[in-house]
Amino acid sequence: MSRLLIIGAGGVSQVATLKCIQTGAFSEIMLASRTLSKCDAIAALAKESIDTAQVDADKVPELVTLMKDFKPDIVLNVALPYQDLTIMDACLECGVHYVDTANYEPLDTARFEYKWQWDYQERFKKAGLFALLGSGFDPGVTNIFTSWALKHHFDEITELDIIDVNGGDHGQAFATNFNPEINIREVTAECRHWENGQFVETLAMSLKQEYTCPEGVGTFNIYRMYHEELESLTKHIPTIKKAQFWMSFSDNYLKHLEVLQNVGMTRIDEIEYQGQKIVPLQFLKAVLPNPGDLGKSSQGRTCIGNIIKGTKDGKEKSIYIYNICKHEACFEELGSQAISYTTGVPAAIGTALLAKGIWNGEGVFNMEELDPDPFMDMLVEFGLPWTVKEL
Repeated sequence: MSRLLIIGAGGVSQVATLKCIQTGAFSEIMLASRTLSKCDAIAALAKESIDTAQVDADKVPELVTLMKDFKPDIVLNVALPYQDLTIMDACLECGVHYVDTANYEPLDTARFEYKWQWDYQERFKKAGLFALLGSGFDPGVTNIFTSWALKHHFDEITELDIIDVNGGDHGQAFATNFNPEINIREVTAECRHWENGQFVETLAMSLKQEYTCPEGVGTFNIYRMYHEELESLTKHIPTIKKAQFWMSFSDNYLKHLEVLQNVGMTRIDEIEYQGQKIVPLQFLKAVLPNPGDLGKSSQGRTCIGNIIKGTKDGKEKSIYIYNICKHEACFEELGSQAISYTTGVPAAIGTALLAKGIWNGEGVFNMEELDPDPFMDMLVEFGLPWTVKEL
């Protein structure tokens, strides 16, 4: 079995760590973060012994020292996306396979692209190492839903709509269900969708529609926005003519966000305050509720899935593949809300498939490039059952 180093100690890490133990794929697990106490708190929840360590993931030398000491076979990166490249550099130096849940994002530019990580292709290939990008839910499961549909339901996919609805309520006046800094950067960034061979840019949150989720989850306003899986899916499945990503937001969330934007609290450039340099959005993150603490107050369900259109045997067809996840059930099982759960479980599954040799190769891979069947089976086994319906 493989030795696993997990970097990051937030809400997603808590789920991923405990689920990695459940897979039985790892002989030893170490959890490392900038804040050791957060690692120790997660380790205390585990039924098996987990090593913990302090590391600054912005610093390659510190990462290399830790990896050379622990000697992991795989690193699971559930830290911030700003740290993807430093962790990949350390993995290359130490000969370690790499897994993450979100693509690299420069600290000073809210631009979500895979180009920086795709540039590592030849280096990982030459080193004989495997790098798995985006093993979360979206990206991650949504990529797998698409490739599984192509394998089993379509000869050709032509249209893709990814719809992410959080039908739950955390009881807070304003809070984000995952890292506030990343969440707000995503939501306020210019929208891009794929149409007729190119990305089309529109203003952030400028297109909305009403959407009714299945199984009584409810009806919600969903807004078109950019998400990184559109970039990799349209690259690896070139028959897709149109691809869009939609996410639900309440009027309350949007009202608060508009005010915060108007007063400059979502800025990502440095300002000077009382003789110190601060980034307003990072300060805002510090005063907002910690997403990892929202589990105990969150109620309701999430509904995330893909509406996929294409052809089979010369005939047009459409299907909807989705997962529904209950906040209360996630908290009862792992002390988490459903957003962390739906990201942490796929992170553990992708890492376990690599550890078991079911997924293998040399280079940098997006999820849709790999066999979707074992991943789809493990989603059911480890708490994220899915449903497919003909439309």
